[in-house]
Amino acid sequence: MSSVPLFWFWHFCGGGLAIEAAGGRITVHDLARAAGVSLATVDRVLNGRPGVRPATVARVEEAIARIGFRRDLTASMLARARDIRLAFILPEGTNQFMARLAEAVETVGAQARGERMVFELDRIRSIDAQALADALDAIDAETHDGAVIVAIDKPAVHAAVARAVGRGLKIVTLVSDLPGSARHAFVGIDNVAAGRTAGGLMGRFCPNGGRVVLVAGSMGLIDHAERVSGFRDIIGSEFPGLEISGPIEGQDAFALTYENALAFFRENPDIAGVYNVGAGNAGLIMALAEAGLAGKVRFVAHELTGPTRAGLGSGVIDVVLDQSPEDEVRAVWAAMRRLVLGPDAAPPETPIEIKVFLRDNLR
Repeated sequence: MSSVPLFWFWHFCGGGLAIEAAGGRITVHDLARAAGVSLATVDRVLNGRPGVRPATVARVEEAIARIGFRRDLTASMLARARDIRLAFILPEGTNQFMARLAEAVETVGAQARGERMVFELDRIRSIDAQALADALDAIDAETHDGAVIVAIDKPAVHAAVARAVGRGLKIVTLVSDLPGSARHAFVGIDNVAAGRTAGGLMGRFCPNGGRVVLVAGSMGLIDHAERVSGFRDIIGSEFPGLEISGPIEGQDAFALTYENALAFFRENPDIAGVYNVGAGNAGLIMALAEAGLAGKVRFVAHELTGPTRAGLGSGVIDVVLDQSPEDEVRAVWAAMRRLVLGPDAAPPETPIEIKVFLRDNLR
């Protein structure tokens, strides 16, 4: 007797996937029965809505795995009355990496429109916790599904994130995380590893020891604090002949970084190296030049921008550690699809690469 092929058919069923086989179909009704909860609760869990206890969410997720329920993402989108709408809140100012990130939001956002996801861009004052909190508070959960923020580790921001999550918004931190907050996900490089990489390079650049000065935008930014921590760890454990000064804070701004760095260089002209964990590189390069130190000290920077490219080309900067804004915005896109539509809505997350550029491999 010939074998009977097994056919699977996809059905719309309350925004979920109904699978029909020889033995029947798996629907949201089956899922509700398997989890011992109501259809309304299943709907809240599948769509990430508030009002469900963690233990109940865990029970529904266990039932999903046990019975093999999978959502039909096309059905989920058709069941929605509107597109998925995300608000990107990014710092404005002279930080050229943030300008690259804003451009990536526009570019990747145009691609996301094909999957009914809308990116909105809001630029606020750089490193201003209250401005970030106010921008988060202004997002309407009736019209938006989530927000993406470059986080600042301040109580006002923690509280605003908690309020946004309480309204039903999905919150993703980008570039700089907010550990201990109610945020749902973080997209960015491993900043401790980035700092350790910088420390390993600096130690090899300065085999005779000496003083290395740290420059940061603000230690209230977790990415800057983590890079400093990683740098200190590797220098302390592997290169004890190096002495660390700073960090000098410049708020990631051209003028303030220039002024603060120049004052330090004039008082401490005997430095061996500089590690800038943030932006403000154009101001830092100018300060080195005016102090007569350009090209004479080892310089490790972050983010491949106009000033850092020029610095690599001239020999003022030795190494640039870079993260791709386009890759990060695409990772946000995938993370938000998983958060809003369910874990099957996008491939599992992969780490954002730390890219290392020298003058010799600069394209």
